[in-house]
Amino acid sequence: MNDINGMIAWVTPVVQSIALALLVLVAGWLTIRWITHRLAASMERLALDATLKPFLVSVVNALLKILLVVTIIRILGVDTTSFAAVIAAAGFAIGLAFQGSLSNFAGGVLLLTLRPFKVGDYVEAGGHSGTVQSIQILFTDLVTPDNKVIYIPNGTLANSSIVNYSVMENRRVDFKFGVGYESDGDQVAAVLRGIVEAHPLVLENPEPFVRMSEHGDSAVFFTVRAWTKASDYWTVHFDLMETVKRRFDEERIPIPYPQMDVHVRQK
Repeated sequence: MNDINGMIAWVTPVVQSIALALLVLVAGWLTIRWITHRLAASMERLALDATLKPFLVSVVNALLKILLVVTIIRILGVDTTSFAAVIAAAGFAIGLAFQGSLSNFAGGVLLLTLRPFKVGDYVEAGGHSGTVQSIQILFTDLVTPDNKVIYIPNGTLANSSIVNYSVMENRRVDFKFGVGYESDGDQVAAVLRGIVEAHPLVLENPEPFVRMSEHGDSAVFFTVRAWTKASDYWTVHFDLMETVKRRFDEERIPIPYPQMDVHVRQK
């Protein structure tokens, strides 16, 4: 009987501690979600940089979850002093295990400090390209033109080349058009220049460039360079491609294509 009473006396506080820990875990998790949502909503009303907002929210969320874990450990009766000593002793192994995450965190800090891009910029980095949606504590979200979301580790971005297509206000659209050797070079140049200068989205300054640039195996190539607003880049690109083909047909300017002459010899 004494053994049973002793076991009950030992089990009861353990069960109570576990039940309290579970209650704190659920309540703490819901509270953290509420706090982070409120913080995100508050930041939306503040005049903060849109690039900085998601990073701060993710950092606060991570710190609150760490605090929750420590609180649960204390409720379960684990000595935090000894727990800290164990963590310190295993610090080297933990550092090796999480070195990728630490590198991504440091990369996120560098990205926010150096600002090679911001939310809304169209960038090419890490073998991917898309519009920056947010910079999180460990990853940066890119949305591709076909509406796919790519998560790139911040460490990868901080240590790779980044092409930002949204920094400069204007961009240059480059073309190379091939025509037959029998074509009149002055006529071709005049047609191309007229097409470029007539487009309403092409800037007058810098002046468009149209010159013969290459004598190919079966064609003479003309290089065309036109400046436009960065937001109008693809509109100008497709408009000029379509217009050049139509005008070349109207002016009877031949566009050569690869050909092969086959000679059959019979004995």
